Amino acid sequence: MLSQRKILSALAVPALMLGLAACDSTNNSATRAADRAAGTNTSGAYPAQSDGTRANPAGTETTRTLDRAAGTNTSGAYPAQSDGTLANPPGTGATRTLDRAAGTNTSGAYPAQSDGTRANPPGTAAGRALDRAR
Repeated sequence: MLSQRKILSALAVPALMLGLAACDSTNNSATRAADRAAGTNTSGAYPAQSDGTRANPAGTETTRTLDRAAGTNTSGAYPAQSDGTLANPPGTGATRTLDRAAGTNTSGAYPAQSDGTRANPPGTAAGRALDRAR
């Protein structure tokens, strides 16, 4: 009885591992359908759709759409829009807008407006007004 248990235990582990390996296939109908819908190559069945090819530039369509709308390079498909280039100064459009409106340098694009400069003395306008009121 003991030797039979050892044999069954020894066979159960490889059988379990083979079963798990068979379930781990990424090339199945679900991943191929996702690849067709998203233009990706998760399944390995669509190498022409691999990231970084002519048919599918770097990133996902979602990140490329974000990049086109926000002027960023999150996807890697628009290196000219990388942060700090002529086409895209430091920060985001939103932080640069904040900087222009508030006279700050949150984005890094307006170093002359940094805290403690002639254009922007230390503290905030609200903090300086409070100090003057005391």
